[in-house]
Amino acid sequence: MRVKYLALLMSSFFATGVMAAKSSVSLEEKLAQLEARLESAESRAANAEAQIQAIQQQQATQAKRAPTVAVESLEPVTAPAVPKLSLSGYGDIKFYGDVEFNMDAASKTGGLTSIRTSANEDWASGNHERWDINGRILLGFDGYRRMEDGNFAGFSVQPLADLTGTMFLDDATFFFGNENNWKIKVGRFEAYDMFPLNQDTFVEYSGNTANDLYSDGYGYIYMMKEGRGRSDSGGNFLMSKTIDNWYFEVNTLLEDGSKLFVDQKYHGVDLENDKNVAYVRPVIAWQGDTFSAAAAMEKNVVNNAYGYYDQSGQWVDQSERTGYGLTLTWNGQKNDPDNGVVFNASTAYLDATDETNFTAGMNGLWRNFELGYIYAHNQIDEFNTANFDADCDNDCWVTDPGDYDIHTIHASYLFPNVMKMKNFNIYLGAYASWVEAHPNEGEANNDDRYGGRVRFKYYF
Repeated sequence: MRVKYLALLMSSFFATGVMAAKSSVSLEEKLAQLEARLESAESRAANAEAQIQAIQQQQATQAKRAPTVAVESLEPVTAPAVPKLSLSGYGDIKFYGDVEFNMDAASKTGGLTSIRTSANEDWASGNHERWDINGRILLGFDGYRRMEDGNFAGFSVQPLADLTGTMFLDDATFFFGNENNWKIKVGRFEAYDMFPLNQDTFVEYSGNTANDLYSDGYGYIYMMKEGRGRSDSGGNFLMSKTIDNWYFEVNTLLEDGSKLFVDQKYHGVDLENDKNVAYVRPVIAWQGDTFSAAAAMEKNVVNNAYGYYDQSGQWVDQSERTGYGLTLTWNGQKNDPDNGVVFNASTAYLDATDETNFTAGMNGLWRNFELGYIYAHNQIDEFNTANFDADCDNDCWVTDPGDYDIHTIHASYLFPNVMKMKNFNIYLGAYASWVEAHPNEGEANNDDRYGGRVRFKYYF
């Protein structure tokens, strides 16, 4: 019995030793595995920290480059009441503008045509030389929203402030449509340009509004602008369609048609506005890689819109006006911005009450230098000299029926990136015009005008 007990005791001892040995080996393996896992976790944590630092540095760099909007308060505020700028979230909002100031020197200001050269300048006549500084600052606010199917809608408003301390408005437009397909536009704006002047800086009669284009007693350079828009007395409604290289546009301008004439005077009579005109202006254009062409027509479709009463009390309609235009453009700067040539050739013809006008012009731009020539022929059939008094201070040269020709040479030069600023340019501009008058009654006579300008243009 003792031998059996001893054998059992010895067996138990050896078994316990073996189990202890196995247990010891298993624990060491577990500790080693745990240590390896800790090292792996530390490595992953270090990699994650490095990635976080890289992202933070990238965000900081982008924040420095991106424009910021800071809202400051003149009064101390608590943290919950800090002012903030909030947007509705309905599409993109864009704020921009430009500064355009001019230093002008010109001969007699009223001798050829209306000198309304922009929306913020009034027509003025006189027989003296002119030296002045003029210009304006434009602020633009645009909104645009595009859907995934290409549908879009938006607006644009552009208030102006000029050096006389007066506020004006350039564009105020609402539009919607489908991108590269169709578009509808309503408001105050200009439709398709059918007489581009290239880098025009100082051509006195290149007015860009539908008002005050015709100055009684002076010549008229017709440029297909009567129904183009941006009127001070009405608004536009435009529909357009794009099909491959073809572009179709119909603009309708509703306004007081007598505002086309300075002081509402035409052929020596005072006009009375009976109802608003409706200019319909269809345009068909083909636009290729470098070459484009466009043909257009504009017509007032409202009869007896404005006119006057003759000595017998009968109404005389003066509102019948129909114009036609064609323009061709070669734009070599699309493929060669440095040495490419931009060339325009345009012609326009107006058939109006008791008057026809023909205008042809061409201009070219190469390496910041622009040169152009414009010819205009006015055929006046009737002119009421009885009521045409000394309003022009004896400076008018259209005082009788007959033929009148106007020749103009204009040039400009651009100094870009002034002080290495891509948004700051200086233009030099000049023009010279001379007229040849051949009235049916009276002697033929010639006259000339000239001017120069320095323009400062800054975009922001």
